[in-house]
Amino acid sequence: MEKRIKLPITKDVADQLKIGDYVYLSGEMYVARDAAHKRIIECIENNEELPIQLMNETIYYMGPSPARDKQVIGSAGPTTSSRMDKYATTLMDLGLKGMVGKGKRSQEVLESIVKNHAVYFAAIGGEGALLSKKIVKSQVIAYDDLGAEAIRRIEVKDFPVIVVADNQGGNLYEEAVKKYMR
Repeated sequence: MEKRIKLPITKDVADQLKIGDYVYLSGEMYVARDAAHKRIIECIENNEELPIQLMNETIYYMGPSPARDKQVIGSAGPTTSSRMDKYATTLMDLGLKGMVGKGKRSQEVLESIVKNHAVYFAAIGGEGALLSKKIVKSQVIAYDDLGAEAIRRIEVKDFPVIVVADNQGGNLYEEAVKKYMR
């Protein structure tokens, strides 16, 4: 099923999404990768103020290439999500509702998606140049010293993703394999 969603993602929105849904996201979300996630967790462990608000937010696992003239952002393809698995459950417990990346997630993350009424979307790898055209604004908001791994707030318009893990326990990677094994 095809759906258009205005960010942020709330529990009610996440509860309506099912694996296999084609979704077009519009609105603001964060961009963060490994190094930024590590620093966020360090803030939590040290009882420091977080650089971003997590409640009902979505994080896109991506590190953009430099923007060329008249571009908002350079190539903006997803990175492998499993590298953020050791951080994801803590962030979902603090209110994170959406994650965008590519590849499988750990069982612990899948269980946390259900528990926290969250959702995991996949963006198609290899489409970084095309995905960058769906980003209409980009601003570094924390950890500028990390370069491409700094935390950004981006605004997207009709950003294409697929629901691969829903909060009912659905996992598209497992279901698709079962379907074609028959």
